[in-house]
Amino acid sequence: MLFVRRLVVCLVIVTFVQACNQKVKDTNEKVAEELLTPKEIEKIKKEINGDAKTAAISSIISAKVNAGFNGNVLVAQKGVVLFEGSYGFSNIEDTIRLNSHSKFQLASLSKTFTAVATMKMVEDGQIGLDNTVKDYFPDFPYDGVTIRSLLSHRSGLPYYQYEFDKKVRGEKVYPTNQMMMSWFAKANPTPKPLNLPDHFFSYNNTNFAILAAIIEKVSGKSFDDYLQEKIFKPAGMKETFAGNSKNPELQKNKTQGYQNGRKLEKDFYDDIQGDKGIYSTTGDLLKWYNLLKSEKVLSKESLREMYTPRSFEHPGLRNYGYGFRLWVNDLQQTDYIYHTGWWKGYNTIMFFDLREDFVVILLSNKYNRGVYNIRDIVNVLHGKNKASTLEENILDQ
Repeated sequence: MLFVRRLVVCLVIVTFVQACNQKVKDTNEKVAEELLTPKEIEKIKKEINGDAKTAAISSIISAKVNAGFNGNVLVAQKGVVLFEGSYGFSNIEDTIRLNSHSKFQLASLSKTFTAVATMKMVEDGQIGLDNTVKDYFPDFPYDGVTIRSLLSHRSGLPYYQYEFDKKVRGEKVYPTNQMMMSWFAKANPTPKPLNLPDHFFSYNNTNFAILAAIIEKVSGKSFDDYLQEKIFKPAGMKETFAGNSKNPELQKNKTQGYQNGRKLEKDFYDDIQGDKGIYSTTGDLLKWYNLLKSEKVLSKESLREMYTPRSFEHPGLRNYGYGFRLWVNDLQQTDYIYHTGWWKGYNTIMFFDLREDFVVILLSNKYNRGVYNIRDIVNVLHGKNKASTLEENILDQ
């Protein structure tokens, strides 16, 4: 009888410890989520004239839908969602309609995650900004290409998708990031670089595909597993994953891409991650914005470095930091932070202003250039006292 009592006590203690551990785990997975009370929401809406902004944004989005927009939208300011909506179909053939849980290929908007993951490794002492690719892949055929030059698109490297296009289509192979690195090492002749490292800005998917390969090599994990552990779970982003994830649960609500009236099947380069490949929802991207804003994933100093303009060969309002596009003012100071995306029917944008604390998110799975026309929305968010310096269409070529 004494044994039974002791056994029951032990089970109660174990259960209590497990519950506490789970509570701590759940808390850690939502470090960036701070929910406002209804009273706080109403107060903020009144302060920012929220109802009028919602009405104005609704009118702008209705015009986009009438012009063919098929996708999801979310606009928030100061922690309050001013507008959210789903329009059209996730899968046209099966007439599956989009909803708030629909997951879109983020295309180049994925680079923001790759950049933050890279800087996380820098903060953790696992890699260095001035280390070269050869420090991690000794057979890499190009000298002097640093982590810093990859992050800022100043590596001078050739475009992997052009150099290996004949190979992938001829052999019907779907390369991974590690295969791409092997191909660069073994290519004969070695693909000619476009420029010397740190000599010129040239937007290039190769840079971020290599960063993802380095993250995998150093962490010993898949790109998706590393992001899940270091970014997605801490942000509470339960509907976000890298496209080659092996978790079938995450594949639910995944959309299909369309362009020029046709469905686009899996591309030969879809399994190369880092430059693209993240799937997410508008709601999870709001959590991503909140995580960046909270400075809980990276230090203020690291984020400031990422949002600092790095290239001045082309004077103007557009610039690039580490994995983020920047809209700058006449003094070349950052006014807005954003990234666009375009891949196989998907086009996307996440655009934010940290000073006025707003974010604009549009995700589409049926290509439409109107996704990038957000100036009117931004002007609504600024209110009557300020007009943005944005051009009507901010798609970077």
